[in-house]
Formats: sequence, structure tokens, C-alpha cells
Amino acid sequence: MPRLPNETDLQYKRRVIDIKSASFCAAKYYNATIWLGSGQTTSCHHPLPHKISAAEVINNPKAIHNTQQKKTERGQMQRGERPQGCEYCWKIEDTGPEAISDRVYKTVIYSDGDLNYAHALPIQDDVNLKTLEISFDRTCQFACSYCNPAFSTTWVKDISQNGPYNNLVSDGRNHFTHIHSSSQLFRQGEENPYVTAFFKWWETDLNKSLTELRLTGGEPLMSPETWRLLDWFNSNDTDMKFALNSNLGAKDDIIDRLITNTSKLKHFHLYTSNEAVGVQAEYIRDGLVWSDWANNIDKILQNGNVEGLHMMCTINALCLDSLPNFLDILLQYKTEWGKDFPTFTLNILRFPSFQSPLILPDDIKHTYMNNLQAWYDANKDSAFLHEMERNQVLRLIQYLGSVDSPHAGAQNIDMLRKDFKQFFMQYDARRGKDFCETFPNLADWYNTL
Repeated sequence: MPRLPNETDLQYKRRVIDIKSASFCAAKYYNATIWLGSGQTTSCHHPLPHKISAAEVINNPKAIHNTQQKKTERGQMQRGERPQGCEYCWKIEDTGPEAISDRVYKTVIYSDGDLNYAHALPIQDDVNLKTLEISFDRTCQFACSYCNPAFSTTWVKDISQNGPYNNLVSDGRNHFTHIHSSSQLFRQGEENPYVTAFFKWWETDLNKSLTELRLTGGEPLMSPETWRLLDWFNSNDTDMKFALNSNLGAKDDIIDRLITNTSKLKHFHLYTSNEAVGVQAEYIRDGLVWSDWANNIDKILQNGNVEGLHMMCTINALCLDSLPNFLDILLQYKTEWGKDFPTFTLNILRFPSFQSPLILPDDIKHTYMNNLQAWYDANKDSAFLHEMERNQVLRLIQYLGSVDSPHAGAQNIDMLRKDFKQFFMQYDARRGKDFCETFPNLADWYNTL
């Protein structure tokens, strides 16, 4: 086992990771997110994605993960240098010597033997993945405020019908100015070399080396390749974990089909997303119907064969208003269904930086910090919370109190706030929403921007 009995995250980091190097992370070797529609990859959801060589994957399907950029960054980590793209973790770790970043959680899941092998691996060698998150296309019926056309066809529809968002000047503005055609390089029915490479690797080495395959999107329940893979899992005896990211906004017949097609899987895990409650959640995640989402969670927990349910919370400027209430709901689910139903992560938004929680004024930010601290103090001893979840809440509190900029190179706070106002004025007009009505605690500040 990679972690000793009763060993804390910090003790594990010092015992296992720090002796390899000051920047080592196993995700750079054994984990990947790959967007086959655009031919891009990254080692986890924090670094920005980069291009996969279409020519290289024809002869070497493993190149959809083992890119030259990742190999260069592996070398940096072996030498204890910090790859620039992994800034999210460095920013967390620089808040204090005991701060735990996600590279700890993305390393602890692998064996000591796997870590030693990775750390000694020659830089130009390929490595087989053990955990993979993959997207076949960007088809999605939601258009969340912090998302963009690269990951949602509904966002594409917005830009196509209404034109670009105007008068945005800070970093991240380009997310909302065009339909991101490069994110979907191949039309439906047209051969995609990246998809071809994936299935070639899948049919040879990949289905043997993976311990977890996770599908994302877009919305993967809308992709035919999702059901193709589910057919494979139902036809093969495997201990591999099959995980699915879903916004759980699909129609009843699709949710029922998912329940049926995963009923015999040994290890099915469902990941969904939310970070606010009721109308505020519906505002942030346009397309969401709160009651439908909650009912689908209940239906899957009651009727599905689910080994774990996981909640991915994207921490943005708007969700902090009802986040403690949302955490209460998650804790209630845990009380009813068990410690892993659901687990939760609080993933701090950096892009677009004008939606970062750091753009809020100090008085509002401190109120939200105090509310989170009160929630933590009231629930930190709950038997239903994992150590990781406690750490996620604590690090968000610390982040709000000690970090000034969403990321290196972000524009100044006044510019980000102007873009915040410009964006949500246009968002309201396009989506039929009302910021001040939905977020009354932010209305006075918003109206002064």
C-alpha cells in the first residue's frame, strides 16, 4: 500500500514524494486527460492542454499520451524543477509548508514500485497509462458560465446565434469570442486519427494497463463511443474501474439506459458537478434544472450499481454564496448512503480569471471565508468526511485569505472586475437571467462595477 496506516497526507508527501524530488508528480506519467475531438492532452485537469502530433500517433498510438511536452516536463520533475503548466499546485503549496496540493492526491493512488519506476524512467521512453480521462467530443446540452465553446456545443450555439461576447479585455476573453472550431476537428462520420489511435492502443496494451477509465465530454452520455465502451465492459470480465463524468441533466430514458448498462460492472463510479444550490446553481450551470439533477442522483443511488459517487465543485466567484448549504446537502447524502456517496473536491477556478473567487471585494470574500470556516468547525469531526475533503475546505479558506491573483500573468483586479460585469450583463441578456435577483448578496457590489 502506498500510504502507511494512520499516515496523514503531509506525512505521506514527506516520506514518499519529497525524497524523489521537490516537484515530482506521478500524474505526469500514469494519468492523462485526452480530448480526442481536438487532439489535445494534459496530465490532469489543472495544466492547460497541449497539442498531440497527428503524424506521430499514426505509427505510435501511445503518443496520444506520451507527447514530447510531457516528456520534457517529466525530466523537469526528475530534477526537482517546477513545470510552468503545473502552477495550480505550486500556488497552493506556496501558501504554507503544510499545504497539500493535488499532486499529492494524484500520486498517492499509485504503488511505491510504480513511483520508483516513473522517477527512474528515461525521458524519451513511453509509459502505459494507469488512469485515463478521455473525451470523444464536445457535445453537451449545458452551457455553464465558466465553460466555453471548446467543451460545449450549446456554447457554440450561443456564439453562433448571438455573436462574440464584447468588451472583454482580460485573459480568458478569447474563450467567448468564437466557436473554437479547432476543438472539434472532424465531422460526425469522418475518421478521426486520434480516436483511431485510442482504440488501437485500447485493444492492445491499454485495456491491460489501465486500472481506471473515465469518460468526460462535453456530456459523454450523448456520445456513441461511450455506449461502444460500455458494450466492451459488459462483454469482458475486468476489474478495471469504469467512471463517467455526467452533468446528470439527461432525459429519463438515457439515465435508465445508463443504470441498465452499468448494472453488471464490478467497479462503476459516477462523477457529477455542482457547487451551489437551487436557482444559483441553475444560473451558474445554464441548462441545469436543480430538481431534475437532484432526482437523478436519487434514482441512481436507489437503482444503480454504483461503487462511488463523486461531486466535482468548481469554485468560482458566484458559488461561494450558497456553497456551505451545498456542502450540507452532500453531508446529508453521506449520512444516508455512506462516506463515498458522494465524495467531493473543491477545484478552484483560474480560467477565465474574471470569474475567479479572488475578484470579490475583501468584505464579501471575508464573509464567505467566515461562513466556510464556520461550516468546517461544525463538521470537521464528522465520521462521514474524508481527510482529503477536510483539507479541500481548509485550503479554500487559506486560498481566499492569502492568494491575490488567479494565476501568473493575470490582469489587475480592476480589469478583471470590469470583465466580470461585462460578461454577466451579456450572459443575462442571452440566457434570460437576472444576476441581481439571483445573487442579492452581491447585487450592491455588482451595481457599482
